[in-house]
Amino acid sequence: MNRESIPSIHFYDQDFVDLYDRSWVWIDEHWTQGTEQNGFSGNYISYEGQKTISQFHSCLCALFLNYSNQVYSPFDMLDFFYSKQEENGAIRSEYSVEDGKPVFSSDNPEGVVLPLFAYAEYLFYHKIGNKKRLKDIVPVLENYFNWLREMFQKENGLFSVPVSACLTGNVPREQTCYPVDFNTMVAINALYLANIGDILNDKELSFRYKRLYFSLKTRINNLMWDPETRFYYDLDENENRIPLKIIGSFWTMLAEIPNDERAAFMVEYLKDPAYFGTDNPFPSVSVDSPCYREDVTGCCGAVIPFNVYGVVKGLEKYGEYVFARECAIRNMYFILDTLHPEGDKPGDVWEAYLPNKEGIPAAEGEFPRKRFLPQACLMTIALMIEDIIGLDVSLPRKTVYWTVPNLEVMGIENLSLKRNLITILSNKNARGWEIRLESEKLYYFTIEIIEEKKKKTLPIPSGKCSMLIDKL
Repeated sequence: MNRESIPSIHFYDQDFVDLYDRSWVWIDEHWTQGTEQNGFSGNYISYEGQKTISQFHSCLCALFLNYSNQVYSPFDMLDFFYSKQEENGAIRSEYSVEDGKPVFSSDNPEGVVLPLFAYAEYLFYHKIGNKKRLKDIVPVLENYFNWLREMFQKENGLFSVPVSACLTGNVPREQTCYPVDFNTMVAINALYLANIGDILNDKELSFRYKRLYFSLKTRINNLMWDPETRFYYDLDENENRIPLKIIGSFWTMLAEIPNDERAAFMVEYLKDPAYFGTDNPFPSVSVDSPCYREDVTGCCGAVIPFNVYGVVKGLEKYGEYVFARECAIRNMYFILDTLHPEGDKPGDVWEAYLPNKEGIPAAEGEFPRKRFLPQACLMTIALMIEDIIGLDVSLPRKTVYWTVPNLEVMGIENLSLKRNLITILSNKNARGWEIRLESEKLYYFTIEIIEEKKKKTLPIPSGKCSMLIDKL
């Protein structure tokens, strides 16, 4: 691995920087070439004992490989699944590492899984800027969406899938017929397909998926929202709400489903230690649930990175930047504590963590997997850059937003922005807080310091420059 090709970060806690750097080393060590037998023409992130290549976890990998400056292409991992699309539009959740054939299970005979393709492709576009790719893959995404509708959408407009498709392990959802997390993911898929239509200036595509999105949003709000407890729930086959509070309900915020009033109630659940506001946010089920145990086994009660990612991104949608960043930082400290435990016992990164003390849940089958990078690197790379440092980059717009509660010593070096490497660093000197910027070409930089209520957008010319925050 050419370490200089990867963006480097600066942060006041060096342990965070070391974990970020080590994550790229782990990715390099697990970067595996596909074979002629499995039909994987590119590379993917492997893990010990791997037997299948997972659609959902490949999408998760795409969310942080975006930041590799294309040293590790995020495209191959999704293109493999697109190449497997069947005539009816189906793309299965898992394919064999040995021969590339779909892998089914008795509790998920169609191999359906939480759909994230459109969301991942939208983020690809803003990080890498390939509009031609969007044009090429829209037919694949539409055919896949149509398959989901034909197979799993019922007369009430909601989607009914096996709960194993939601990847919640031993969380007790036996009575669930209409999972809130799966329906929300379909809404996210429709929303971002509509956004892709806007990017392509395809009004018909945009309108079609906005209509599907608003239709599903209305049904989720009408049927899954409970006005007494002020929460979204799974439904049983008779459309009765099942009173188990699961973390997947908060994906509704990423999908922009609750109005501001409902979102405020949801945020209170996330802050309250009696529900989801544990020391290490956020457990898979509410602390007050009958199935919650401090001695966590399997997924039930575990803190799983992709749930943390989804909640943090949802909080951003409703302006909760400070709380979102605080939760990301708290989660990182628990990852570090488990990586560097006290005593002589070796540590590592894992697929899941405990909610109120360092360590991992008791095993259930293969879960939690050690050094399972599709989950771990969501935190150590994606949320590290986007929320802990606070950068939101759009390559096509040539814009960088930097949102922070207050200024600290931090920043990023050599981040790719449209064949243009940029550096943004904050530091304090005799003149006060200064931001140093370096770029090969013009781009637009917005800094927002929440606690000081300062916000400024400036064109950053090529070369080196700096700005004093006191002068804003």
